[in-house]
This record gives sequence, C-alpha cells and structure tokens, in this order.
Amino acid sequence: MKKTKKYLILSLILLAIAICYTALVKMIDVQAIGPENSAVGLAIVNGAFHNKFGFNEMFYKVSKYAGYIPFLLVAFTGIVGLKELMEKKSLSKVDSTIYGLCGFYVLFAIVYVAFEKIAINFRPVILDEGLEASFPSTHTMLAICICGSSMMASKYLIKNENLRKIFNICLGILMTVIVIARTLSGVHWITDIIGGIIISSYLLVLLKTFFAYASNDKECKH
Repeated sequence: MKKTKKYLILSLILLAIAICYTALVKMIDVQAIGPENSAVGLAIVNGAFHNKFGFNEMFYKVSKYAGYIPFLLVAFTGIVGLKELMEKKSLSKVDSTIYGLCGFYVLFAIVYVAFEKIAINFRPVILDEGLEASFPSTHTMLAICICGSSMMASKYLIKNENLRKIFNICLGILMTVIVIARTLSGVHWITDIIGGIIISSYLLVLLKTFFAYASNDKECKH
C-alpha cells in the first residue's frame, strides 16, 4: 500500500508539472515565428533550436515509420487478453495487467486526440496543407507511453527472465530512436518534445500506481 501511495503522489506532482509547463508554453514569450506568422510560446528557445537543426527529412521518415511499431504492441495486448478470455471463460479471471494496459491505452488515446484538437503551438514546418497542432509531440508520447507501458507490464506477463530482458532492451532502443529522430526531424519545436516527455511520464506513473495497487490486492487475496 505504501508503494501505491508513493506512486499516486508522484503522479499528482507530475500532473501539476505538466499543467504548469503547458501554461508556460502557451503564455510566455509568445511570438509570431511559425509558418504563416503563427504564434509560438517560449519563442526564443524554440526559435534558436529550430534555426540550428532545421528540417531533416531522413529523421522525419525514421520517426514516422518507426512510430508504427508501437501499434503492434497494442494489438499484441489485445490478442493476449482475448486468448486469456477464451481460456478462462470469464472476464473476472483475465489478468489485471491486461485491464491496466487496456485502460491505459484508452486514456492515452483521449489525451492524444485532445491535444490534436487543442492547438497550444503549431508545427515549425508545413507538412501537408496548412497549420497543424504541434504540442506536445504525439510521436514522442506514443513511443514513451506504449513502449514504456509494455516494459512495465513485461514483469507480469513474461515469466522467462532472459526473454523479458531482451524484450525490454528492444523496446528501450525503439523508444529512444523515435524520440531522438523526432527531436532532430525539425517537425516539432523543442518544447513540444519536452512536453511529450513530461505528459508521458505522468501517464506512466499513473499506470505504475495501478500495477502497484493490483499487485498488492493479489498478495492480500493469497
């Protein structure tokens, strides 16, 4: 129970940090430095970083195509959950880890769509047609949230220690590649990347809180 409380407090702290950071990006040093004179918060920092690195098509493609891989993890979770349901023939007997992951994916999707609709900042480049919401970097969030949650869940779902280590190393590499490539691609302001990391950290600690609670609940029942 102490672990659950600790993670819950940490998640609330990270939520407060995420809210404050988003407010800073929206309200501080707002200048029209984006395409079509779009206003950008923390303009001096964002402008300096973007001017240094610019747009890089290779990193953009790496982040774009590598960003499809985490969706396979979501599909795999669905398959594992369906397999358990068919074997145990009861929703109540499906591992709580699967429920935690599914709930986490739903929450992530809600946050993802919300930020796609609410424009805090616009992209520093126009990729298709017109301005697009840029904050936070949803590719960064996707990589950290899906890979991170799968790494956390592997403790409960993969019994073979060596296999679990290999699995987690591969996910760690994938997550790092996507975040770095997205940062250097130039399709986001640096504050978008940082925002994605902060918000993802909050969501992952929230999931960690659930896992700690579920694990404690299992121990109490035994």
